[in-house]
Order: sequence, then structure tokens, then C-alpha cells
Amino acid sequence: MEELARVAGITVRTLRFYRERRLIPPPRREGRIAWYDDHHLARLRTIAALLERGHTLNGIAELAEALDNGRDVADLLGVAPPTEEEPVRLTPEELAARFEGDVTPENLAAAMALGYVGTDGDQIVHISRRLLDVSSALVREGIPLAEVLTAAARVREHADALAALFADVIRRHAPEDSLQRLRPLARSVVEAELSLAMDRRLSKLD
Repeated sequence: MEELARVAGITVRTLRFYRERRLIPPPRREGRIAWYDDHHLARLRTIAALLERGHTLNGIAELAEALDNGRDVADLLGVAPPTEEEPVRLTPEELAARFEGDVTPENLAAAMALGYVGTDGDQIVHISRRLLDVSSALVREGIPLAEVLTAAARVREHADALAALFADVIRRHAPEDSLQRLRPLARSVVEAELSLAMDRRLSKLD
């Protein structure tokens, strides 16, 4: 415990408090010896990053409890059928390789705050294969992951507003059970308008 606290940059008292609050999983025990590993250290660093971003210990504890009790990760991240997105399971090493070493505790905390990633045992679950592929492609093009996540938060706000707009129109003028059936049409409108907006933006740069 003393060694883990030292490496994590916290006091033993804080570490004991986190254990009592079940913010970190229990250590592996061999007789009277308690072993902590890299997963405990990663959890502590994520906790620190979440606290720096303004999350409360109660909120972090709720997340940790859900993860450690085996709650379905898709449900935890707010993904419930129907959905068109495919979650992806990766090891921490595979995630780091995807983003060329840009997976810092701060970026991981930001991704968790957006609901993009969660943990399930030793694996990390990303909410959407499409978002994972696009964000990793942007990082390979030289855009820092922190910038990608900041932009994603702004896109989320606009996407929520667009979804609310289409849902309202459909509910006012179509049968109640048609929202799921008509969602591809709404997506096509957004994709076409975004394409046209990019054309206008690029023409201004010429």
C-alpha cells in the first residue's frame, strides 16, 4: 500500500480512504500479503484526473461501484437498444497503440466524462467503433487527442439539439412508433447539411 501511494503521488491515508469508499478494487492477496498492480495505479490516476475536472467523489464512487460489480458497460455508458453504434473492447495497450501514446489520465478522464469509454475488468470498452476509428485517425493526422475530445464535447451539444429537433417534428407529424424507423432519414439530412457546410467553409479558404 505504501509503495502504491508513493507511485500515485498520494498519501497512504488517502489511499485507505479510497479503499473504504470502494473507489479502487481490493488487492490480490497471497496469505497476509496484499498485491497492487498497474490497474490499481491507472484507477488512481483516473480518479485524480476526474477530481481535477470537477467530478465529485460520490460520482466517481458510483461509477467505480458499477464497474466493479459487473454492471453492463453499455448500460453504464448510457447505450441501450435501439442503437446503431457498435461498442469495441480493447486492452489498455491496444487503446494506447490506437492513439500513439496520447492516452493520458487527463484524456482518459475526459473520454469517461463524455461517456465514450468505460472499463470492464481488464478491458476498456469504447461506446462506438465509428467514433473510435475517426478519433484515432484524427490523432494520426497530428491533432492532439485533447483537442479531439474538446471538439467532441461541442459536437455533442449540437447533436443533442438536432436529435431533439427531429424527434419533436416526427412525434408531432408521424405515428408514435415511427421515430426509430425514420432515424436514418434524420441522419441523412444532418450528413448532407454537414457536407454542404464543409463545402462552404472550404470555398472560403480558397
